[in-house]
Amino acid sequence: MALMSSTDILAEPNPAALAGFNARVIEIETRLNDQHRSRGAFLEVRDFEGRLRQGDLIVEQLPEHELPGSLLHHWRGAAFVPGATAVDVEHLLRDFDAYPKRFTPEVLSAKVISRDGDRMQAWMRVRQKHVLTVVMDSTYDVEFGRLDARNGFSASRSTQVYEIAGAGTAQERALSAKEEHGFLWRLNSYWTYAERDGGLYVQIESVSLSRSIPAGLGWAIRPFVESVPRESLEFTLRSAVNAIRK
Repeated sequence: MALMSSTDILAEPNPAALAGFNARVIEIETRLNDQHRSRGAFLEVRDFEGRLRQGDLIVEQLPEHELPGSLLHHWRGAAFVPGATAVDVEHLLRDFDAYPKRFTPEVLSAKVISRDGDRMQAWMRVRQKHVLTVVMDSTYDVEFGRLDARNGFSASRSTQVYEIAGAGTAQERALSAKEEHGFLWRLNSYWTYAERDGGLYVQIESVSLSRSIPAGLGWAIRPFVESVPRESLEFTLRSAVNAIRK
C-alpha cells in the first residue's frame, strides 16, 4: 500500500533533528558511564526491585521530544531472572546467529560482520508489525564492558537503517532515501545487568529517531511510530528473559 508520494516523504532527518538526537545520546552515555563505575549506582532499579523479583516486567517512558520533522523516542525497561548470571546474558547478547531463534518473530535474520574482542559490527533484519508491516535492515556497532564479574553492560549504536520492500521475494530491494517512510532513522540500545539477590537484574534503555506524523496520515502512521518503540523494547526484554531462563 502506498502511503504517500515521494514528495511528501522526509527522506532524511534534518541537521537540527540529528543534533537533538546526538545530544540525547551524549546525555544518556555520560550518565551510564558514571553509573557503570560504581556498584552502588550501577543499576537504576532501586525503587522497584521488589516488583521485579515478584516477576513484574517494568517499562517506562522517559522524556521525549519533537524535533524538526522528527520524533525522539526514549524508553527504559527492566526485569529480574532468578538464578541467572551475568555470563548468561553476555552469552545471549554475543550470539547474534541465534537472534532469529531467541527473538522470533521480530528478528528474521542476523549475523556478525566483524569482531574484535569486546567490539563487533553486526547486521540484523527485523520485521515490525502494527497496522503496517515494515521490514528493516540495520547495521550496528556493538561493544561490551564489565565493572566486575557480576556487573556488565553493552551498547548497540545503529550505523545504517534501510527499509526493505518485497522482503523475501524476487523483487526484494532497499528503498532509496526518497522512497522510505522514515519509520526508523536511528536506534541505540543500552543494556545493563547486575547479578545479586539470587538472580540477575536486566535493564534496557533505548533511544530512537523517526519521522514526525505527517498531516492527514495520522490514521496510518501514528500507531506505528508511537507504539512500536515501546512494544519493541518490551518484546526484546521479555524474549531475553525467556531465553536466559531456558
